[in-house]
Amino acid sequence: MTHSDFKKYSCIIVEDEPIAAEILENFVSRDQDLHLVAKCSDAVYAGSLLNRHDIDLMFLDLHLPVVKGFDFLKKLKNPPLVIVTTAYHQYAVEGYELDIVDYLMKPVPYDRFTKAVEKFKYLMNAEEALLEAADREHIFISSGKKQIKIVLHDIFFIESLREYIHIHTKKGMITVKMPISRIEESLDPKIFLRIHKSYIISKSKIEVRSASMIQVMGKKLPIGRTYKPSIEL
Repeated sequence: MTHSDFKKYSCIIVEDEPIAAEILENFVSRDQDLHLVAKCSDAVYAGSLLNRHDIDLMFLDLHLPVVKGFDFLKKLKNPPLVIVTTAYHQYAVEGYELDIVDYLMKPVPYDRFTKAVEKFKYLMNAEEALLEAADREHIFISSGKKQIKIVLHDIFFIESLREYIHIHTKKGMITVKMPISRIEESLDPKIFLRIHKSYIISKSKIEVRSASMIQVMGKKLPIGRTYKPSIEL
């Protein structure tokens, strides 16, 4: 048995341009952790593959025949993690609503592809985490055998990607497997504010705000429609 028999993550490529699909297939074949289950050129075939196989990662082109990429994604009940490929810049914003791991602009350079796959692996390796609220100053997150102490004042914002959260702090980013609602329950609403299904921000760290976004750490974060009415800063 060679090492390649133990490929960790199964993926599919959903792309209707044969050359673009071939380039991605070549990139995937260079990564020993990725196992390509299939390439397909339309959403209907992709949907049937997802029903039949356990897929960890989907490379998805947005400009598919018949059903467009985002419409397809919205209909999936339990989608795998997704890396989007597109020739158009304007879609990144829509992705906020759909938990995309990364965006690759075509033509995709290999180093940019590897960066996106690293992000995916980083998420797949994040451990289930438990939260202990210690006192009003800090929280403890236990992940695997580690206990991570997070000083609440050090948090800039918390971002969720499906069942994972990225906690952006002064010391860097911590990623664990935990729903954002779970950490929201233990945060003081006087200090933290949920502004979107994917974002909680620290009120004291706001740099710029408008009706549709709040900027923290130089990042423009969207305000979700359902959260707008409750946002009183």
